[in-house]
Amino acid sequence: MSDFSLGARLRVSDDVVFRELDGEAVILNLGSGTYFGLDEVGTRVWALIDAHGDLRAVYDTLLDEYDVPPDVLERDLLQLVSEMAGKGLVIRSDDANPA
Repeated sequence: MSDFSLGARLRVSDDVVFRELDGEAVILNLGSGTYFGLDEVGTRVWALIDAHGDLRAVYDTLLDEYDVPPDVLERDLLQLVSEMAGKGLVIRSDDANPA
């Protein structure tokens, strides 16, 4: 389902504009013109990816903050990250080769 694992390192794409409103977020990919909405938990995931880049750190923080079974969290996190990557919102750090 996802080609990501908790060992992945990510960063927010340079082509993305993020706006948080009342705990939820709207993200715009300037390159494609695609909007992406996040609920409160998704917004927290976004903030942690932006702060850490390391999915293991994101996972560990979320596990501490939310009452969720570890396997469910891992599945949902990897699914969300895969969807965000597919929309060009986040990229693997090792794929981010500066020009």
